[in-house]
Amino acid sequence: MIQPPKLQIGDKAVILSPAGKIDSGLVEKAAELLGEWGLGVEISENALCRTGRFSGFVEQRLSDLQQAMDDPDVKLIFCSRGGYGTVHLLDKLDFTAIKQHPKWVIGYSDITVLHAALQSNGIMSVHGPMAKHFADEGADDIAVRFTKAILAGERIVYEIPVTSYAHLNRKGKASGRLFGGNLSVFCGILGSKFAKIPKNGILFIEDIGEEPYKVDRYINQLKLAGVFERISGLIVGQFNDYTEDNEMYSALFESIASSVAEYGFPVCFDFPVGHVKHNFPLVMGKTGKLAVKENQIIFKQS
Repeated sequence: MIQPPKLQIGDKAVILSPAGKIDSGLVEKAAELLGEWGLGVEISENALCRTGRFSGFVEQRLSDLQQAMDDPDVKLIFCSRGGYGTVHLLDKLDFTAIKQHPKWVIGYSDITVLHAALQSNGIMSVHGPMAKHFADEGADDIAVRFTKAILAGERIVYEIPVTSYAHLNRKGKASGRLFGGNLSVFCGILGSKFAKIPKNGILFIEDIGEEPYKVDRYINQLKLAGVFERISGLIVGQFNDYTEDNEMYSALFESIASSVAEYGFPVCFDFPVGHVKHNFPLVMGKTGKLAVKENQIIFKQS
């Protein structure tokens, strides 16, 4: 896997919108913050376009992303938001130049498919907060600070106290390449050439607004695809904006725990990643070490 070089003062960053449309004020505030980091920030030509639910037509979104990937001077591609639409671009992208001049790509949610495509081409990227988070929370926010640290080349160590879901955790240690992201989005490309499952990898999942029976469907899709037979650990992040379904056999997290009960890998629940304020950045495609203990979850990437 190729790890892009750490950012330096004066490096060029491009904010673009490969999926949904976004308010210009959020992009401008995010650009200001990145500028305060000492980066030279540009907003791509079509980043603020509005075509239905999308930030422009496919050709416009593709043009912005391909230009940023091809430009050797660009060191950071900052996705403004998720939403829906990145999948339209995958089979049209050329990864030749970004492999020759690797650069960091940041985003989450719908950007999960771009992370997967980058991993399938051997390039690491950052699953982390986007423009709204940067604009609303500011430079002192813990997830923003962790993101800056990763881009500066610092190793990350997250020591997370266990929550009320401790009884669902399965203790143990795992080491492997990190992959996954938004559960429903990842399952949408499962079986394609862009969703490669690393042997002994560590899978992490999160989601928003998905009904429990749909989450159960996605988990069983992973199971039937043999994903759980290949991984060494499972990190279950935040699932929010949903209502528990009393007609299911059990609550959402309990349902996930039951679905993976037959496997031996460590599992942790309620990790701070997802559509929440504590959306801790993770380096996709990079080897990580997970330790699930009685009172603590430790995840590190050196």
